[in-house]
Amino acid sequence: MNLYSFLQHLHSGFRYIVVVLIVVAALLALINLMGKKPYTEGNRKLNLFAMISVHTQLLIGIVLYFVSPFVQFNSTTMKNPVTRFFTVEHWLMMVIAIVLITIGHSKSKKATTDEAKHKAIFVFYIFGLIIISTGILLIPRG
Repeated sequence: MNLYSFLQHLHSGFRYIVVVLIVVAALLALINLMGKKPYTEGNRKLNLFAMISVHTQLLIGIVLYFVSPFVQFNSTTMKNPVTRFFTVEHWLMMVIAIVLITIGHSKSKKATTDEAKHKAIFVFYIFGLIIISTGILLIPRG
């Protein structure tokens, strides 16, 4: 197994952990927000692990970006949907999603009320999840 194949499988497999952690964190934040429940240490840790998982996925993706045969910088890159997706679109969507999740985590840390903490996590993690899901579902099969 070469480096590209290993990283591609790692990146593809790890996405399930990332998505599950984000979904659980966002749903728990919504449930706690609706039920006016306190923001607990367990909530903080779950939200932190979700954020760490997306950053870990980013690091794997960065290395994969530099070894992928689908990432190309030439005159035909933008004309080919596969190379355009992996060279430009995918990483850009993922970076935006990771920034949103990081902002949500930061806002929840700075918030002074439990409601504001849950709301920050729910809103930013959901928007991040929507972008991540779009970036996964739009992968060209070519």
